[in-house]
Parts: sequence; C-alpha cells; structure tokens
Amino acid sequence: MKKIALIGSTGSIGRQTLSVVRKNPDKFEIVSLAAGNNVGEFLAQVSEFKPKVATIGATENLKDKLPLETEFFCGEDAYLNAIVSDADVVVVALVGFKGIIAVLDAIEKGKDIALATKESLVVGGELVIQKAREKGVKITPIDSEHSAIWQALGFDFDTPFNKLILTCSGGAFRDMSEEQLKTVTAADALKHPNWNMGAKITVDCATLVNKAFEVIEAKWLYNTSFDKIDVIIHRQSIIHSMVEFVDGAVMAQLSYPTMELPICLALNYPERISVGLKSLDFASLRSLTFEEIDHKRFPCFNLVLQAAKEGGLFPAVANGANEEAVKLFLENRIGYGDIYKSIYGALQSFDGGHHVHIEELTEADAFARKYVRDLNGV
Repeated sequence: MKKIALIGSTGSIGRQTLSVVRKNPDKFEIVSLAAGNNVGEFLAQVSEFKPKVATIGATENLKDKLPLETEFFCGEDAYLNAIVSDADVVVVALVGFKGIIAVLDAIEKGKDIALATKESLVVGGELVIQKAREKGVKITPIDSEHSAIWQALGFDFDTPFNKLILTCSGGAFRDMSEEQLKTVTAADALKHPNWNMGAKITVDCATLVNKAFEVIEAKWLYNTSFDKIDVIIHRQSIIHSMVEFVDGAVMAQLSYPTMELPICLALNYPERISVGLKSLDFASLRSLTFEEIDHKRFPCFNLVLQAAKEGGLFPAVANGANEEAVKLFLENRIGYGDIYKSIYGALQSFDGGHHVHIEELTEADAFARKYVRDLNGV
C-alpha cells in the first residue's frame, strides 16, 4: 500500500489522481490533501478519503465540517503541512510558481515526488535536480509527454539516447492565421481539441508556452542539452512522445489521451495496473500526422526557450510574466497578443542574475508579475 500526499487535490491532475486511487484501493492510500480555494470539492474529497491531514488555501475555518481524525490547516502556505512524514510519495499538482516551494520542501523531507507542476523545473531546474540528488529523492513525471519518454527509456533516466521528440497537439489555435489570432478570446483558448485540463495550462497550450516548458523540463529530467530535444505537432495526441536512439531506432508510447495513465505509472512504476483505458483501435485511426511548429503564429514558444537558454533567473521571469499575463487574459483584461508582449517586455527589462536560489527566484518572479501588471495598467 503506497501512501500518497496530494498537493493540489481539487485541480485537474488532483482529481484524476484521486480517480486512480479510487480505482485501486488495494494499491494506494491518501494520507493528506492540499487544496486551493474550492471549498465544496475539498470537503467532498476529505469526506471520501478521510486523510490524516487536510489543508486549504482559503482562510475559512472548516474544522467542524471535517472528520474528527483529520488535522486541518488553512491559509496561503498551509499546503506545506500536507507534506507529511508518513507519505511514501508526494504528488505535486499545484499550478504555477508555488509548486517549486512544495517540491523543495518535499525534497528536504526526503520524499519521492510525482511531479505534475512543470514550472518547478522551468524556474529552478538546476536547484531542484541538485537538491534531489543530494537527498536521494526520486522525481517521476506525470506529464504525458515526459511519461512517454520515461517509458521509452525503460523507466531509466540514464539510458543513452540520440534525441528526444516531444509531440504537441497544437492547442486551440493551431489552424488560425496570424490575423485571426488578433481577435481570439479566453473562451476560444479554452476549447482544446484533445485534452480536458485546467484553464491556465489550456491557455499555455494555445500559446505553445506549455510546450516550451516541457522542453525545459526534458533538459533537466534527462540531463541533456536543448539541441537534443525536438518538438513536432501531432494533432491526434495518440503518440505522446518518442525517443530516437543512436542506431536510428525510435521508440514511441501510444494511447488514447488520458492523464490517469501517466499518473498511475508515476505512482506505481514499473508495475502497470489498469486505469480503465480502452485499447487503441488502429484500424479506426486511419492516419497519424506530423507537422512543424509555425513560429510566426506562436512566438511565445521561442521566446520562452530563449529565456531558458539564457539561464539563471531568466526562466523564472518568463514564467512569472506568463502566469500573470494568462491570469489577466482569462479575466478578459488583456488580449491574446498581450501575453507575448508581457513576457517579452519583462525579459527585456530584467537586469539578469545567475544565482539560482529560492530567494532570488522568488524576487525574479515578483519582478515579472509587477512588470506585467504595470505594463497592462492593472
């Protein structure tokens, strides 16, 4: 029985993690839950799974509504109390920068991590990987693309390879012209053709920022260089990523789109157990297509990658600016094109810095957010 601390329980990955646990009660136990501000969903989850510890970002005292045996914490940083001593693995599924705080705390406590929060490696990959190695902590990927690569490598991050090939659906705007993109709305961006995800990551898929983030993740997870990572648009989301080896062989992982498969593997590898995913019907697929990214239509992709190649604190600035801009876009306070302008402006205005410690990362994140708010008059 594997004991799980779930950080980000009411988000998309959190709910699907609980679905995996629900389907496999003999394999997994939830020992703690940390939610954001969705009180109703949080109360239902605690009632069902009865964790030893439950936390919520909202400041409302809900103790009298929880089981007597559940210890309760609330407030902005309460989620750190859910990284409990008896957890075997911590699922980090927080959205955005705060995920790195949870990751570093889990590492400090010597807990293995199933990682869904890609921003942790985007903003502080060097720091996170170094700390994990020092503590002997395993980090397993929940991202479908990185799970696919991990599987193709035989669950061994040290397997030699020639190239990593990340696939990309293209998001909601993959068929729109540059002219059409000038007038798209947040509601348009949330219409992902293949996946059902949270709002922030769905917008990141539309701008392809999410794919740039995954390239950065790959660099750190697989200890490689950017020139050994390719991205290709694959509209069907059947091939979740591929690995090319030195002899020219390519290994790919295929399945219908679902996050429960990578979640389950991150928790239970190398053993595979059913998550109720139907078998691929190859005859009905007809064709699998591939195409290059149109960088003119999706300028955020190269912009974020360039920040990553600059290194130091620049990825944290790019991430913070993107988070703040996407938030404003979802609130209909800025246009789609303003996301690029916000990231670009923040990077151009940042003085630099290469001391990647959590204090400096936090300052870079705060700088980027303030820049975006000031730029857009909010």
